[in-house]
Amino acid sequence: MSAPVNEIRTRATWKPAAALLWAAVGMLSTAPGNAQTANAPVLEVPAHSVPVPSTVSPQMAKIIGLPLRTNWNVLPKTGEEWKPVADAGAANTIKNIPGISERLHVTIDKTVIDGVRAFVITPEVIAPENRNRLLIHVHGGCYVLNPGEAALPEAMFMAGFGHFKVIAVDYRMPPEAYFPAALDDSMTVYKNAIRTTDPKNIAIFGSSAGGALTLEMILKAKQDGLPLPGAIAPGTPMSDVTKIGDTFVTNAMLDNVLVSPDGFCDAGTKVYANGHDLKDPLLSPVYGDMQGFPPTILTSGTRDLLLSNTVRVHRKLRQAGVEAMLQVYEGQSHAQYYRDDTSPEAREAFEEIAGFFNKHLGK
Repeated sequence: MSAPVNEIRTRATWKPAAALLWAAVGMLSTAPGNAQTANAPVLEVPAHSVPVPSTVSPQMAKIIGLPLRTNWNVLPKTGEEWKPVADAGAANTIKNIPGISERLHVTIDKTVIDGVRAFVITPEVIAPENRNRLLIHVHGGCYVLNPGEAALPEAMFMAGFGHFKVIAVDYRMPPEAYFPAALDDSMTVYKNAIRTTDPKNIAIFGSSAGGALTLEMILKAKQDGLPLPGAIAPGTPMSDVTKIGDTFVTNAMLDNVLVSPDGFCDAGTKVYANGHDLKDPLLSPVYGDMQGFPPTILTSGTRDLLLSNTVRVHRKLRQAGVEAMLQVYEGQSHAQYYRDDTSPEAREAFEEIAGFFNKHLGK
């Protein structure tokens, strides 16, 4: 049986190989640095089919080979329109929570922290070196998806594979609240945590919008003069919601999760922003000052629409002298490292993060 393929349909026209080569040479010789302008040279690439790589696990191959996300181009324009979409998606995710909990040997408890909804995820065995450590999780979902227990899979993966206690923030989303509610709620939980736990023993993590929020929390903590956590792990962060970045083009219609820079995630973010400037570092943290950031580990995949967003953050951190690690997984679209807890790629990703945290957090 032949491997599944993802069809890549582009507006580009076919050109002979020589023409493509000369187009590439022209780009190298005339492109004005990294500036993106209306007059920038454009490389035309023929449409093609992309097979699932043979170098991934069977579990991950199934995920990579899935068709494009259903309704990726349904674009609700208000918080009220987003709520039934979020609720329907959450119901499907919540069905999987008991199985994940059983396989990863973690328990989940609802709580409220200074008025903010949250969950405490506790592994059956907390590693001895982690007994005085605490992780804070901020979930993804383009600021409009994954309410309640639907936000928990990534936090459960981290607790189960890393053997840490995790607090997962169930921050307010539209139509309940708009920017900066997600950041405000996450900061409330962080401020509560540092009253009882040494900040150097705390790490913050999350993917997608959660990856952006992780970065935004550090920017906000710096602004407010708060002590910073010992380490952070922003996964495939939505670090530039103005949609600047190479893989917004190269991975469009290849990423089977986000699919398009103009798809549902862009629509959800604009609803959450509620007219606020999208280039504000508290929405697009790649534009913030990353001097003094804690050690950071970033995660992405080769088909991720936000691979460039992740790479740009990594480079900005390195330019600021911050210890930063970038792990990129073969063939994966957006945040697929926490789609299946039985895949070796999921274990590897979260054990890498756990090892990074163990290196940098206090005892």
